[in-house]
Amino acid sequence: MEALSKGMSQKVQVLSAVAHEPELVILDEPFTGLDPVNQTVLEELISDMAANGQTVIFSTHVMQHAERLCDNILLIAKGIKIFDGSIAEAKATIPRRVIIETTASIDQLRTIDGVKEIEALDKESSANQWQIQISEQLNPQDILRTCFERGIRLNRFEFTEPSLHDVFVHLVGDDAREHEFR
Repeated sequence: MEALSKGMSQKVQVLSAVAHEPELVILDEPFTGLDPVNQTVLEELISDMAANGQTVIFSTHVMQHAERLCDNILLIAKGIKIFDGSIAEAKATIPRRVIIETTASIDQLRTIDGVKEIEALDKESSANQWQIQISEQLNPQDILRTCFERGIRLNRFEFTEPSLHDVFVHLVGDDAREHEFR
């Protein structure tokens, strides 16, 4: 094992842990040291184990792995549980939002039922980018339609679901910083 690269060593350890098809598999940072191809292979292995009825628990700092593989997650920061639930429940902790970019006045968008808050993305820039927080009931397309109907020309319109990475940053915030980078 000592002569193997970190990635090869990791693969050997994972394979030896699952070769006998245990009902419960606990993996600590299993993707560490793996290149993108082998990360995909490991994700497929974990998915196959779950499909076979095996319970797989793993720790990771890479939220994309958890988002693709997990049904339920437990987020821990500084040894304290900050979230425990499904991926959908985690994403629901962040308000839904639409991002637009326009040089036009957007005051009339404040009157749309379901618009909670409108704020400039970069208050120090003249980019005219706005983040619009919306309720669960508001269809983002209603904002687009209103812009069209009221002659608000858009350079950008974006509605995306938050990622698990966004959720972690939202829930933990600056508390997760170990030090400031210069």
